[in-house]
Amino acid sequence: MHRIFLLSAVVLGGYVTTAGAQQPAPAQRANIAGIWAGKTMTGPKDSVVATFELRATADTTGWTLKFPGRDPYAARVVAMGGDSIVTEVGPYPSILRPNVMVTVLRTTGHYKGNAMTGTFEARYASGEVLKGNVSATRGNK
Repeated sequence: MHRIFLLSAVVLGGYVTTAGAQQPAPAQRANIAGIWAGKTMTGPKDSVVATFELRATADTTGWTLKFPGRDPYAARVVAMGGDSIVTEVGPYPSILRPNVMVTVLRTTGHYKGNAMTGTFEARYASGEVLKGNVSATRGNK
């Protein structure tokens, strides 16, 4: 009986250690703070449709997203886990569609060092949805 218990503990301990080792390193907010220059892309060839500047702070407050020629918009950090951070911005006037409002822009970014890659989804007041990829590079902290 003791051998079965001991063997079970060893196997379970090995599983927990192995499973834990496979998890991505946590995205430390302080390590992500800085100014990120990025671009959003759509289509099969990842055509650039917009550029942006993301200002990230060491906590979840004070994040902003700025498109060229526009004032910055507040970005809300809605989720964090592993190397990923989900932000939302909106509503704001579309930069791609004149006289149309973006109700919410949701971006999921995967951060590693000074690089971020991920996806975005823009929901318009008209009901349309635009999805694509996003990438950014941190310029400074």
